[in-house]
Amino acid sequence: MEMNKQLYMKRRITSMLGLAFSMTAMAIGLAVLIWILYVLFSNGLSALDGNLFTSDTPAPGTEGGGLRNAIVGSLMIVGLTVLVATPVGILAGIYLTEYGDESKTAELTRFVTDIMLSAPSIVLGLFVYAIAVATVGNFSGYAGSLALSLIAVPVIMRTTENMLRLVPGSLREAAFALGAPRWKVSTFITLRAARSGVMTGLLLAVARISGETAPLLFTALNNQFFSTDMGSPMANLPVVIYQFAMSPYDNWVRLAWAGALLITLTVLVLNVLARVFFREKVSA
Repeated sequence: MEMNKQLYMKRRITSMLGLAFSMTAMAIGLAVLIWILYVLFSNGLSALDGNLFTSDTPAPGTEGGGLRNAIVGSLMIVGLTVLVATPVGILAGIYLTEYGDESKTAELTRFVTDIMLSAPSIVLGLFVYAIAVATVGNFSGYAGSLALSLIAVPVIMRTTENMLRLVPGSLREAAFALGAPRWKVSTFITLRAARSGVMTGLLLAVARISGETAPLLFTALNNQFFSTDMGSPMANLPVVIYQFAMSPYDNWVRLAWAGALLITLTVLVLNVLARVFFREKVSA
């Protein structure tokens, strides 16, 4: 009896210590996050005004200016990336789960995906620079979208595969029993059942590529003027933030904080809207 009591007390102390360490780690993480958000909002909100969305980036030594050209350029580059990466990543995830689960091709695809997930973004940017910039002879928004697609596709693919594996096998068997072909089961049954998780993976990919700077430095570069030509260098928020944050001009630094806040708020709004939208779909 005494031995059982000692064992109980030892386990209880171990459990309390583990809980204390976990709570401490969570508190430290939350404190750092709140600190980062406080600094970002305190510096970024003061820079938000009408000129931010109506004026282009200013020349060195000039006052005023905004981020219109960078905002439009980022929207176009990220938008094209999402249009390219989403179907490729989702279809590849469906193949890995529903068709080639144990095949050699699937094993090779997973291996390459893991390498791309862990590869530094600057390496992917250099790769795209070598094949799509140096060969053509000019920087472009298309090259920037290609570099970002190489980052987004593995994230979407891996998340789609993991979410589809969570769908119960009985759901597939019921659809097969009704005579549904495999492609219909994969797209209309399993993918629809896992749509919330797949959308989460897409948002994770968008959140990651929205702030990537290194790939765009080697591909899209920058443009001080407003341009919607994807075949030429384009202004974008990450590169503008990188250049303006290190400049000696106060208005450039102010615009860099505003750009960082815009990216953060955009990712936050996308996450909130997606969660609300899918919650309504499920309840309906």
